[in-house]
Amino acid sequence: MPARILLLTCLAMLAFAGNSLLARLALRETGIDAASFTSVRLLAGAVTLCLLLWLQRPRRPGGSYPGALALFAYAAFFSFAYLQLDTGLGALLLFGAVQLSMLLHGLWRGERLTRQGTGGMLLALAGLVALLLPGGTAPPVMAALMMVLAGVAWGAYSVLGQGAADPLAATAGNFLRAAPMALALSLLLVGRANPDLEGVGYAVLSGALTSGVGYAVWYSVLGGLTSMQAATVQLSVPVLAALAGALVLAEPLTPRLLLSAVAVLGGVALVLAAKRAQSL
Repeated sequence: MPARILLLTCLAMLAFAGNSLLARLALRETGIDAASFTSVRLLAGAVTLCLLLWLQRPRRPGGSYPGALALFAYAAFFSFAYLQLDTGLGALLLFGAVQLSMLLHGLWRGERLTRQGTGGMLLALAGLVALLLPGGTAPPVMAALMMVLAGVAWGAYSVLGQGAADPLAATAGNFLRAAPMALALSLLLVGRANPDLEGVGYAVLSGALTSGVGYAVWYSVLGGLTSMQAATVQLSVPVLAALAGALVLAEPLTPRLLLSAVAVLGGVALVLAAKRAQSL
């Protein structure tokens, strides 16, 4: 893998983990509400991406309304889920759901799994289910389900964005279309609005840096990665997010979380290894 692709891939994974940390910081440590966080995040992302589009080579934003709807659904469910979930747990649910939803999409399109792949998929599903079972360290069910839905939406967004001829233009256009959707949600929940200044700052950082620039970087390197490489490197994000949550927010790394992480990440890795063996 060329050094440039490797460096940009690492930066994109740090940005993905940073999104989880910034959301949890804003929604736990400040008074901002989830709808306002989502609106500011998408607006900041749209402004930043359009500026980059103009500075790089002036052209019109691309994207599509289905892509924008998937982006909005991901961002909204992500924010509301992080009102109650720890950083690492949220990232594990998110990226576990992303990988599984994309695997299911592949099956729907006619792809077939080997026995090893089927076992890996069942192991990953078992890891996610284990997180949702009742118990002393179980996450709130609604928050966990919202994060799973965020993962499904991000998986759909990834599928819709595959093969984009101009990744930066497509990302900018999707953010531009998704921002009014988020503002409409904020208007519906205006009675709960609390645009805390510090929380707005975290939302701007999340939208402009770890979302807007991070997503553009990720889409720019997808052409230099195989599908297996692209799927595999994303398995690092829950680990990075959990470590960041433990270091910055003193969140616990519980045995339940660690065991579920091993099951989810190990299961997806088995599926990827099986697919790689089939392609050789």
